[in-house]
Amino acid sequence: MRRWGAFALVAVCLAATAIPALASTQFEVDVPLAEYLQESTGVFRTADGISTADTGMAIYPPTELPMAVNTFTAAVSGGQLDLRGKLPDGGWTEWTDTGTLDVSTKTVQVRLVFNEKVRSARLALRHVPIRPRTNATPLSYRVFATREGLVGGKTANGHIIVERDHFAALPSRRGLSPKQTGSYSVQVCAPNGRCAWAPVWDVGPWNTRDDYWNHPRQEWQDLPQGTPQAQAAYQNAYNNGLDQFGRNVRNPAGIDLGDGTFWDALKLTGNAWVTVTYLWTGSGPHGYVRTPGDTLNVRSGTNSNAPIVGLAGHLAQVRVECETVGEELTGSQGTSDRWLRIAPGRYVAKAYVSGVTGAVTC
Repeated sequence: MRRWGAFALVAVCLAATAIPALASTQFEVDVPLAEYLQESTGVFRTADGISTADTGMAIYPPTELPMAVNTFTAAVSGGQLDLRGKLPDGGWTEWTDTGTLDVSTKTVQVRLVFNEKVRSARLALRHVPIRPRTNATPLSYRVFATREGLVGGKTANGHIIVERDHFAALPSRRGLSPKQTGSYSVQVCAPNGRCAWAPVWDVGPWNTRDDYWNHPRQEWQDLPQGTPQAQAAYQNAYNNGLDQFGRNVRNPAGIDLGDGTFWDALKLTGNAWVTVTYLWTGSGPHGYVRTPGDTLNVRSGTNSNAPIVGLAGHLAQVRVECETVGEELTGSQGTSDRWLRIAPGRYVAKAYVSGVTGAVTC
C-alpha cells in the first residue's frame, strides 16, 4: 500500500486486452470521502460517509499517479463519480463519468455528485491504447444567450450570485468550474463587437446533461454538434418541444450569463444570439485573470488609453495568441510592460494575468 496525494492506491498487474503482448497496471483507489475540498458544495459529513440536503458535489484534491492513465471504472453507493485529468498545457480535461479521459495523464481529480448519503466510492484506473482527442483551436458556436439574474441565489458550484456578477452557465456539469476557479471559461462575443471572458460557475439553462459543443455528446446524440437541445426544441419541436425535465422550452438558450457579463461586458439590453468559444477545448498558452475588482478591461491596443472593447471576469481563463510590449502597469502579478493578445484586436495587461508560459511574440 502506497499513497500518492490524498488517495490510497493499490497496484494490480493485469493482462492488457487491447494488445495481448503487453501488460497493464491498474490502480484501485478508495476515495477518502471526508477529505473533500472547500470548493465542494452542499456537502456535510456523517458518521459513516457524506450526505447532502439537496444536490451535493464533493471535490477532492488532485492526485499524482506513478504512471499515466486514461480509463477508469467507478463504484459509488448513492452517487456518481466524475473524473478529470491534467492536460500537457496545464489545463484540465472535462469532467466525465464515461470511463475514458481525452488524454493519458499522471494527474487526476475526483468529483462526487450525489443527492443522498454516500458511504463508499472506489475507483480503478488504468492505461489502454487510445487516440487522444486534442484541438489546437477551441470550439466555437453561435448560440442564444439569456441573462441569469437570480441575485442572492447559489450556483451549481456553490457561488453566491451578487449584483452585476460575472460568470456563465452551460447546460452540462462536464464544463463546470469548481468554486473560485476558472478552469472552464468561455469567451462570448456579441453582434455589437463587444466580448466577455467569464468562468462557468452554473449549470443551465433548461438542461443539465447537454454538452452540445462536444461530439459525441452526453445526450441528444442525434442533434448536430453545436446545437443546444433547447434550441432544437424551441425552433423545430425536437423532443416535442420539451427539455429533459419535460418542461415546455420557451426560448432557444444555450448559455446563461451573469448580469455583469450581460449588461456591462457585452452591453446587451436583451437576450441575443452570441458567439461562444469554449476555451478549455483548445490547447496552448493560457492564463487566469487576477484582479482586485470584478473585471479586467480588454482593450483594442496595448495601453490604458486604448478603447475598451470588452471585459474579462476575475478568475476567467484567457487563451493567449501572443505577447507584445506596451504600457508598463502594476497589477496583481507585479509590474510589467507586457500585454497579451487574447483574441484578434483584443489585449489585456499581463500584470493582471497569472500562469502564462510559452506565449510567442506578436
